[in-house]
Amino acid sequence: MRQAQINRNTLETQINVKVNLDGTGNVALDTGVPFLDHMLDQVARHGMIDMEITATGDLHIDAHHTVEDIGITFGQAFKQAIGDKKGLRRYGHAYVPLDEALTRVVVDLSGRPGMAFNVEFVRARIGEFDVDLIKEFFQGFINHAMVTVHIDNLSGCNAHHQAETVFKAFGRALRMAIETDPRAMDTIPSTKGSL
Repeated sequence: MRQAQINRNTLETQINVKVNLDGTGNVALDTGVPFLDHMLDQVARHGMIDMEITATGDLHIDAHHTVEDIGITFGQAFKQAIGDKKGLRRYGHAYVPLDEALTRVVVDLSGRPGMAFNVEFVRARIGEFDVDLIKEFFQGFINHAMVTVHIDNLSGCNAHHQAETVFKAFGRALRMAIETDPRAMDTIPSTKGSL
């Protein structure tokens, strides 16, 4: 089983993340940021990743540190759980619609952090949630998971729908990338021999 648990404690946040990449999408989420809980649930269910995340942060200021640090800690746990990537597909992609919104996410378990984030939200806030923090979450994850992710919102006029398609497509693309390839079980998916 590809599992990991990471604790991250700073003066701003205390984060605990546990992941099972071979799960069924079970979640236990208590981040203090309800909209983020809703989005992480999408990643888990569509990525078939079991996920337990608890967070205590300086929410009296705003949600920035909490959301970013959850991304960082999730990325660290993912990197530890994925191992040497032998026998994996490496690449994953997904298009996900929700009514008028459509997002494409492409993932490469490259061993290098890289992000293209092309999402222009139609509103600055979804309820109390600042949509700028979505990019911060992904940047934290990508930098610490050491993966390349392209996120392109292709259409949408409802910010909640835009965000939900981003996280659902991310989960679906991750699921594809981390699946084993029965034709290459003993092979690192790179001509370099390592990722």
